[in-house]
Order: sequence, then C-alpha cells, then structure tokens
Amino acid sequence: MKDVTQLDEGWSLRHGQELLEATVPGCVHTDLLTAGLIPDPFTGLHETEVAWVGRRAWTYVRELGHDSAHERTDLVFDGLDTAAYLTLDGHPVGSTRNMHRRHRFDVTGRTGRLEVRFASAYDEAAAVRAVTGERPNVYPEPSQYIRKMASSFGWDWGPTLVTAGIWRPVRLEHWSTARIAHVRPLVTVDEGTGRVEVRLEAERTAQGRGRTLRAEARVAGARAEAVLTGDEAVLRLEVPDPRLWWPRGYGEQPLHDLHLTLSDDEGRPLDTWHRRIGFRTVELDRSADEHGTGFTLVVNGVRIFARGVNWIPDDAFPSRITPDRYRTRLTQAAEANIDLVRVWGGGIYEDDAFYDACDELGLMVWQDFLFACSAYPEEQPLRGEVEAEARDNVVRLMPHPSLVLWNGNNENLWGFRDWDWEPALAGDSWGEGYYLGLLPRIVAELDPTRPYTAGSPWSGSWEHHPNDPAHGTHHSWEVWNRQDYAEYRASVPRFVAEFGWQAPPALATLRRALPGEELAPDSPGMLHHQKAEDGNGKLNRGVGRHFPLPEGDFDRWHYLTQLVQARAVAAGIEHWRSHWPVCAGTIVWQLNDCWPVTSWSAIDSDGRPKPLHHELRRVYADRLLTLQPATGGLVLAAVNQAAEPWRTAVTLRRWGADGTLIRESVLDIAAEPRSVVRLPVPHDLLPDGPSAKEFLVADIHGGADVHGGAGAGADGLRAVHFPVADKDFAYPRPVYDVAVEPVTGQRDRVDVVVSARTLVRDLLLQTDRLGPAAVGDRGLLTLLPGEQVRIRVTGCATVDVEDVRAALYCVDTA
Repeated sequence: MKDVTQLDEGWSLRHGQELLEATVPGCVHTDLLTAGLIPDPFTGLHETEVAWVGRRAWTYVRELGHDSAHERTDLVFDGLDTAAYLTLDGHPVGSTRNMHRRHRFDVTGRTGRLEVRFASAYDEAAAVRAVTGERPNVYPEPSQYIRKMASSFGWDWGPTLVTAGIWRPVRLEHWSTARIAHVRPLVTVDEGTGRVEVRLEAERTAQGRGRTLRAEARVAGARAEAVLTGDEAVLRLEVPDPRLWWPRGYGEQPLHDLHLTLSDDEGRPLDTWHRRIGFRTVELDRSADEHGTGFTLVVNGVRIFARGVNWIPDDAFPSRITPDRYRTRLTQAAEANIDLVRVWGGGIYEDDAFYDACDELGLMVWQDFLFACSAYPEEQPLRGEVEAEARDNVVRLMPHPSLVLWNGNNENLWGFRDWDWEPALAGDSWGEGYYLGLLPRIVAELDPTRPYTAGSPWSGSWEHHPNDPAHGTHHSWEVWNRQDYAEYRASVPRFVAEFGWQAPPALATLRRALPGEELAPDSPGMLHHQKAEDGNGKLNRGVGRHFPLPEGDFDRWHYLTQLVQARAVAAGIEHWRSHWPVCAGTIVWQLNDCWPVTSWSAIDSDGRPKPLHHELRRVYADRLLTLQPATGGLVLAAVNQAAEPWRTAVTLRRWGADGTLIRESVLDIAAEPRSVVRLPVPHDLLPDGPSAKEFLVADIHGGADVHGGAGAGADGLRAVHFPVADKDFAYPRPVYDVAVEPVTGQRDRVDVVVSARTLVRDLLLQTDRLGPAAVGDRGLLTLLPGEQVRIRVTGCATVDVEDVRAALYCVDTA
C-alpha cells in the first residue's frame, strides 16, 4: 500500500549568508515577517518598503532522507510559486514555471540536501516576454508572461506583493507496482437514477508493467469493479433515486462518499482515492429570444436567478488562508442569502477546502480559468503550461457538486475589442485560441457534465459586442466610473456578472491598518490603501450627487460612503431581480478583500461586514419588495424566489416629511413560485415630487416592529421611495431614543433599542466603534415615527448608552 511522508517541517530559507526558519506551506514574505526582517506590508505605507522581496531570487533548503522498501518514491508538490529549479544533493531533480498546477518528481533512492531555488517572478516574466514579444495589459506589470496569481502584481483593490515559495503542501509518496494517477468521476442523473462513471488512470513501476490490476469503486451502496491490463479503466455505478444536491434556498445538499481502491492481481491494496460527490444536473440555457441571448443556470431542471458575488484571494499571501477561514468567509456569504460565488480569473484555483465548504453550504461555484485583463501569448513556453494547468485543475475540482460553470477568462475578449489591443497586437496571439479553442476542448474531453463559457463578459459570438447587455454576460462599470447609481435602472442585461461600488473598510480595520494616523479621506495611509484610479474622486462624486459632501468630518464621510455603496448595489439588484426571467443573475463585485483597503467588498480584510453585507441579505432574500420608477409613476415589484406561492397584503403609505400620513392603501399580492409580480402604484399614492416633502413606503401588512434589513412588518419587508436626492429632501432633524438592555444569560451580548420620534432614514449602528470584536445583526434601517428596532450586538460585555449614540449614524441634512 502506498505510504506518504509529509514534508512540512525542517525547511530553511536562505537569506544572504543566513538560513532562516521557514514555514511550509508558506512564502518568502511570511518567513521574513516571522523573522522580523520586514515590516507588515499591510499596515501604513510599508507595502512599498518590501517591493525588493519580489525582485530577488530565493532558495528553500532541507535535508531529504527516506527509508522505504517500496519500488518508487515521488517528491510531490501541490504548489510551487512559481519559477523554480530543484536539486537534490547537487544533482538536478526538475524545474517548474507554474504556480497553478501540481508537480511530481521521481527521487527513488536519492537522498541529501534538497534545494528549491526560486527565480524572481520579474526575471521569469522578462525571459518569456523576450521570446513571445510584448502584449498589452491593463496594469503596468508583467503578469501575462508568467503562470502566477496575477493579482500578486497589484490590482485596483490589491497591493503589489510578488510572492515566491512552497505555497501548498509537499510530501514524499512511496509506492510499488502501481498507483492511482488520475480519477475523473462523471456524475449525472438520468430519469431518477444517479450515474457515476469513474474514469481511472494508473501509473506503474517498471516491475508493475504487464501485471493485472483490479479496481473497485463504491458510493451510496453501489459497487463496481474493473480489471486493468493496461493503465486505464472505467467503472460505472448506478444509484436508484438518489437525493439530489441543490443550491442553497432550493433544497438540501446531500453528499456521498466515493471510494476507489486499486489492488494487485492477488487483491492486495496498492492505493486508494476518496472524494465526496453530489448528484445533480446543471445546464446553461443560452437560447435566443425576443430580448436577445439568454444566460440562465438550470440546476436539476429548475431555472435559477443567481444571487452571486465575485471572490478574490482572501489574502495577498494565499498560503495563510486556512480551511476555517474559508468556511468563515463563505458562511458569511451564505448568511447574506448568496447562492453563487465566482472565483475570479486574476486569483488562484482555491484549495479543496474552499470547494468543500461550498458543497456543504449549497454555494454554486463559477470557476474562471486564470486569465484576467491582459493579452496572453499563446506561444511556448506558456501554451504547454496553460494546457497542463487546465487539465490538472479540471480533474482536481470536478468531483465537487458545487462547481456549476467553467469560464475561460475575465474581460479579455472585451479588452481586445474596446481597449485598443487589436491595433497594438498587429496580428500577434492574445489568448483567443485559449478561450475559444483549447479550454473548451479540454472541458469537453475531461468534464462534459458541466457547461463552459468563453469569458466574462461574453455575448456568445463575435456577431455581437463582447459586453452587449442583451446577449450573454455583462459587466456594468460605466455607472461606478461615470454615473449616478440610479443609472443601473437604464437597462436590463441578461446576466450581470460584475458591477459594484466602493466604500472604505470598518473604522476598527482602518485604525489597525493605519496606526497613529489622523484619518481623513486624503490622509497618506488612506490614499495608499486606495488603489483604484481616481477612487476617492469617484467616491466623492457618488456621495455628492445625494448629500452635501462633509468637509473635515471623516466619520460622516465614512458613513456616507458606506451608505452610498449599499444603496448603489441594492439599486442594481432590486431593478434586475424585478425583471426576472429576462435578467437571470447578478454577481456583485466583490465579496471579500485580500488586505485592508477601500474597495468594492462587502466584507473587509479583517472579516468585518460593511453595511453592504447586511443589504445583500435583504436584496438577495427569497422574497423582496421594491418600488421601481416606471413611465408616469412607480411600480411595486414583489419578487418571489421561494418554492411556495406568496400570498400577502402590502400596505402602501404616502407620508409627509414631517411625519404626517397623507394616504394609505392596501394591495394584495399573489406571486407564484420563482416569479415576479409588478403592480402599478395608484396615482393618489404617488409622492408629490416637486415639493420634496413626501415619500412612499411599502410594507408587508403587519406589526410595526422592525425585523429586516430595511423593513417593518411581520415579514420584515419594506421598500421606500424618495422622489428627490437626499440633499434636496426636507428631512426633519432626526430624533430617536436609545436604550441598552442586557441579554439574559449572555454576558457578551446586549440589545440596542432605538425608538424613532421622527422619520429616521438609513440608521446604522457601527458596532466596531463599541469594540473591535463587536458585531451587530442589522445594517441600514429606515424608521417611521413611532417605530422601534432592536439590534442584537455580540462581542462586547458592557455598553454605555452614550457610546451607542456616538456609534449611531443616519441621514441628517437638516
């Protein structure tokens, strides 16, 4: 039987004439940090002080000894970052030039000093560029010439920290006769029967050639056997009436253990393989219709509006991301009613722990191949690496039922058409052959159970503009870059795969990352931790369209930028969801951060949710009320993504800014499962826009206690409409009472109770101001006169009412 020796200890990093203790998995930066030789590049302005690390060559060393009776010993690396040359006792072992694939080297009978010498990623990129020639790139860094995490070279939300190191586990595998080299489980459901076609590829030793091998597969009570006279076999299993795996919100996520054993001709086990699988079908409906070309995910025959977020590496040093950290972040996604996570193409193929968590949480995964915002040469040495990388990761990830879509690239097809690449390339290769040729062929060969799309955005063919909103996937960035967020309502794309709005992280995160700095929008640390082009200008213009821009009041600016971010994203999602099934999904840019930064994220790098996170929970809920502008008035849209019909009464109230109830009416809503009902708001309930003194509220008929993100009523659903910008509305000075009540038997929890005496719009308790570990269960809340809200705060034992008042913010233009 194969045995494994993990090589996670005993490593050193050569630094000049000195050997530093090294952590494996890890990287050079984290080892230098541990040794106290560089400052933390995540704090202050230190990022620039460590730029030299990425431009140097580095060597990891350890003694390698093994005493095994097996015929073969392999040295296996799950990840080397990136261009490495390996020697053992001074003799070559092999070389690598790809961070995104696994590597295996035969070291049978060899011992001694193992050295892994990493070239500077800049030097490797320069050598490749000298062979392939220049290619255009959105950023002034050479990421397209090296198969490495592109965002290591910096992005508009990330630092430039060009890593090197043994970033994933390394081990020795000792084996005899044969081992399991590759397993591809093709999982389908056909007329109520679960089918698993296990495609096995074995590797043999010299002594194992010609010997008969046996393979056995087991799953969910089914069993299959095969005899191997060559190196390949197919084992077919059938599971009657399997419980289906569903995305969260559509059903449960049953998982089944698939076991495979390879034995010799006498029945002695040689190697085993185990993964968890789920039975489900997935299709991508790209049918043409009167609106253009659709893009709708269909799981187990059910058409789905995808409630998604884009995922970037959760740390600029990805070797630090633990299974617990993956689960925490993805659980936060699930708590926000997200059901799809897109793994973006400038990052990494994540660890199996990421996909395991998605399997269990019911989070569908849209997986990009790793190409982003650049023209990529298709010549050697890159082409061979791209193919090997794609084959490796398709086989590695395909057992996961959460994986529903392979995507060829991020924005490169769009870039070729719109970013002046075509004339600069002058006929040179730029990646099209990957996205429209190589990658779809690999997916069709290895994983035909899943759909593939060539890019995001992509209209489906060159007959339409790559980012045409009427065809396929669309990235909506003109609004953030140049317009007010209300312009999201100007179109109904078939699928919005990227859109978003920036905001700074939580105040406690800023204080940790910028110690001692007097915070201001343009203070040195704030500007350094804002990587977007004209980022603060866009933030300020976004605020200024709705509010007087606060001068010299950082706390107010911080609140307003976070508020506008939440409102902007909500405006887009509410509009697009109200147009289901024409629009079949939204993927917000972005869920998470890789370091403390002003960005588009819903959760900052310290794991603190921004108001956007709470707002996603509201606008991505199965049931949503929204008031949408329409020709000559307003429409009340009731979105029902649940499996049951929605029969309810909605109270519409036309209010005066001074708290006067002008008119009230009740509308009955009857929405079928997975449907949207749009009803015109009666004319007599429309606010008098020119007066700037009236607004409209739609509530689920019921009590007055506030239960949900923006709402009141028994179901916690509320929609509000103000006909003019906040700075033009006649808000009263907000007046509310605050009380703090202990939670019985919970020493680290309190309830903050806010009782409104006037209209209080977009009330926000910034809990991190009460303590770095404090977390609240509510985001932005709009209260009418006489309403009360209870906010549960965890992570702080004692809270003073005056401290709570100082942490409460709301719209105040009086």
